[in-house]
Amino acid sequence: MDIQAIKNRFGIIGSSPALNYALQVAVQVANTDLTVLINGESGVGKEVFSQIIHALSARKHNPFIAVNCGAIPEGTIDSELFGHEKGSFTGAVDSRKGYFETVNGGTIFLDEIGEMPMGTQARLLRVLETGEYIRVGSSKVQKTDVRVVAATNRDLLERTQQGKFREDLYYRLNTVPIRVPALRDRKEDIPLLFRKFSVDFSEKYKTPSIQLDEEARNILVNYPWRGNIRELKNIAEQISVLSSDKLVTANDLKRFLPDQPEVNRLPMLAAPQQTSDFNSERDILYKLFFDMKKDVTEVKKMFFDILQNPNMAHAAEYHPDNHVMHNYPGVAEMNTPPGAGLGPAQQPIILSDNKIDHHEEVEETLSIADKEKELIVKALKKHKGKRKDAALDLGISERTLYRKLKEYNIAE
Repeated sequence: MDIQAIKNRFGIIGSSPALNYALQVAVQVANTDLTVLINGESGVGKEVFSQIIHALSARKHNPFIAVNCGAIPEGTIDSELFGHEKGSFTGAVDSRKGYFETVNGGTIFLDEIGEMPMGTQARLLRVLETGEYIRVGSSKVQKTDVRVVAATNRDLLERTQQGKFREDLYYRLNTVPIRVPALRDRKEDIPLLFRKFSVDFSEKYKTPSIQLDEEARNILVNYPWRGNIRELKNIAEQISVLSSDKLVTANDLKRFLPDQPEVNRLPMLAAPQQTSDFNSERDILYKLFFDMKKDVTEVKKMFFDILQNPNMAHAAEYHPDNHVMHNYPGVAEMNTPPGAGLGPAQQPIILSDNKIDHHEEVEETLSIADKEKELIVKALKKHKGKRKDAALDLGISERTLYRKLKEYNIAE
């Protein structure tokens, strides 16, 4: 089918080479049963590509369903996808069919596949390879004939290297990859999209159609559009409703464009010249623990050396000739006699030549759970209980933060 006809049918606007290529791949693969993985940032329109693939396939008269894997709680996603038997878990008062059973013969679109739990990934892999699945709480193997189209805004290959996504499932899903370009990579399409949205909203709200002057158009084209088409549509709607002038100038447009957000940066745990890419809260904790362990080990080594070599203890004794406290390397010098001007709790400890016959080296204990809980509490306190902001600061999803709050019984 002609690409322009596809655009007209599904309301796709634009003619950038990257967009045309993605559409061409979708059309070519549609009439097969190959699994497709659609990659692209949030808001670029990945679901439209799944609808194109289904509508041009032999399954077009059978059911199509879109499932957002990131929006389903981890404890219920298996039941949603594969169904469950009565009494299989608390609240399962009746048997229920899952999506793979109800969409048999059709197409299922799994959006945000990168958020799928590892256990569910194993079940999905079995469906893709054998067409078999088992309801939750059942031992009966059932068959299904469903085409899977998946989408993600994450780098799944990187997540496989982090142990957060099954490598075998990644290669099984990635039979045919389709890359949907970000809006900032299709700058020539931005004015066309804005014009289409502004006309639609003008008709919807019975307002005059707006126009952009040349300077405003340049600002619109060069704006980063992190929310992609979804953000552009939102801005067009705001301007259509709130703008008092039909001709929108650069200054008018700037009032509607949000300030570009700063890149979220967690506190650095290493030297300022080093950079770290923390991909999860576990990476942060490990880095923190390693730095703490290194510091504690150095302090222990210093005192252990003094205990093993009593002569080094003289380095901390007072020399009356020059009134200088000679310290162990790394300890600051003092130009006053020991104890001068200090309270009882601040009196220096003078090491003597007495030999210590017995000593123990006590290994410090570090609890990952305690430190993780401490970081979560600090983040919530910093952001005044706002879970979304706290999760962003910690570098985790809001769903993961919610699970951690329940796990550690943290009151918000």
